[in-house]
Amino acid sequence: MVFILGIVLFALGICLSVALHEAGHMWAAKAFGMKVRRYFIGFGPTIFSFRRGETEYGMKWIPLGGFCDIAGMTALDEVTPEESKRAMWRFKTWKRTVVMSAGSAMHFILGFVILYLMAVTMGLPNPAAQAAPTEAVISATSCARPATTVEQLSDTACPPGAPAPAKTAGLQAGDKVVSVAGKPIKTWREMLAAVQVASGPTPFVVERNGQRLNLTVDVPRVQRLVADGSGNTTVKDVGMIGASPIQNTAPPMLSYGPVDAVGATFSFTGTMFSETAKRLIEFPSRIPAVVDSIFGGERDPNTPVSVVGASRIGGEAAERGLWEIFVLLLASLNFFIGVFNLLPLLPLDGGHIAVVWYERVRDWFRKLRGKAAGGPVDYTKLSAVTMVLVFIGGAVTLLTVTADIVNPVKLFQ
Repeated sequence: MVFILGIVLFALGICLSVALHEAGHMWAAKAFGMKVRRYFIGFGPTIFSFRRGETEYGMKWIPLGGFCDIAGMTALDEVTPEESKRAMWRFKTWKRTVVMSAGSAMHFILGFVILYLMAVTMGLPNPAAQAAPTEAVISATSCARPATTVEQLSDTACPPGAPAPAKTAGLQAGDKVVSVAGKPIKTWREMLAAVQVASGPTPFVVERNGQRLNLTVDVPRVQRLVADGSGNTTVKDVGMIGASPIQNTAPPMLSYGPVDAVGATFSFTGTMFSETAKRLIEFPSRIPAVVDSIFGGERDPNTPVSVVGASRIGGEAAERGLWEIFVLLLASLNFFIGVFNLLPLLPLDGGHIAVVWYERVRDWFRKLRGKAAGGPVDYTKLSAVTMVLVFIGGAVTLLTVTADIVNPVKLFQ
């Protein structure tokens, strides 16, 4: 029941985001005196509508988007004689840019508000808690055992007969690893990388109580779920000695007061923008993995998800009481949509902004040559490119929705 409630709440959050996106366009257009004919949430048959002033407001049956109908968004749009003077394409470049970017601005504002409310209630993730251990200092020794799933990784129990290479070789808690197989070691990450490629008797130099000791560790090869530099997780045959680093004792979440939360939220928002940009760059390269998952391949948790998949993850987070993940996912989705929508590709808002500024730059060059300003860009000449991008976007949406139904990403694989 909680799972379904989480899905519904997340879907409602997405609907609110869409409503505010279109409202951003509408409010900006009205502020500049443009005529807004209609503001609707959803597509398909109309559920209800009403008119207030010159604008018709309403809701439609399919809650997968919305639209704000501004008179004369392009010079090709038909307008009535009374709308002609208020047609959007007649307004200055900067005003049209503000109107077209207002939708993304609403996503950014909503994402910031969500993070601020999170900061003063449940707290924001603590970067110090996410940091990997720095020094290669051993905290404890255990065993080397296979672990090919997330659940097995979180299980610290040692099965009977499992080898304990580090303990057998004489490594102790507090030992600082200086070198592995002759390679100097400065951080735990470097030590882990050196061990994973090792096999059989391997020389270790450790520092204990100010003295350096030479030890030999018989490194076995085991099947483990490991993450690469891009965050992908795969099962690999790696070396393992059964040693753990000093645990990071920093709290996972930090709560803030109403004033301190402002700066913390700005800082964390910057981090989320950076991660969003990284995901956008990686987006095309991850599509093949989505296709593979549809036909039975393992679903990489870092592959793109649709609104269906995001809602399902939100439901799973709610079911497990992980509301901080639920809220972070909702904020992250808003930032992603906001940035994605500003890409200079038609029919996205960023594509329309690019056309508007092309006109401005073109007219500036024409003026330098003593020529009159050119007319508005003929969108019919861009229709072929637009249709190709619409087709690609539709195909990607279909792929991700299908993958999220037949092989969804799960919080705990």
